[in-house]
Amino acid sequence: MRRRGALIAAAVVALSFPVPAHADDPVPQAGAPCPQTFANVMTQLPGGRDFLVCQPVPDRAGNWASVDAPFDPSSRWLSYGPEITLHGQGFRNPNLRSGSWTASPLDPVTVCGADQVTVVSAGVLAPLVHSQGQPGQPLQLEVLPKLFTITLSGNCLWSEDQGG
Repeated sequence: MRRRGALIAAAVVALSFPVPAHADDPVPQAGAPCPQTFANVMTQLPGGRDFLVCQPVPDRAGNWASVDAPFDPSSRWLSYGPEITLHGQGFRNPNLRSGSWTASPLDPVTVCGADQVTVVSAGVLAPLVHSQGQPGQPLQLEVLPKLFTITLSGNCLWSEDQGG
């Protein structure tokens, strides 16, 4: 009876810790491989101070490489596990541009989400604008003009729409 109770307790503990949607995918880190389809995609590491870009290598997977700030705004971003918070054009040295974007979930259960805060005037920020997709479905999003910050969530690839 005691053994059965220990097994049940172990199962409860194991279920209380979420497993990443793609447990086989390595967490982005400098020098780690990245898929060819992520060529020139950027991401942010936990803590928000360090950025990586997937540097393509001809005919095979690329590698994540560190990026020094400031850098030109990127048109493709990866959010994974932890949320990433980027600066828009209402901030010096923006990470991305305002306009039409699409978030594509990287697995069938992921929900892509974005929280945007814009600048109203010097020192005044607008209320947060929340956008959220459906599980496994792309999210069409208008990244707002005068964007101060945007927090991206979900295991998603974010792409600026052509002409946006």
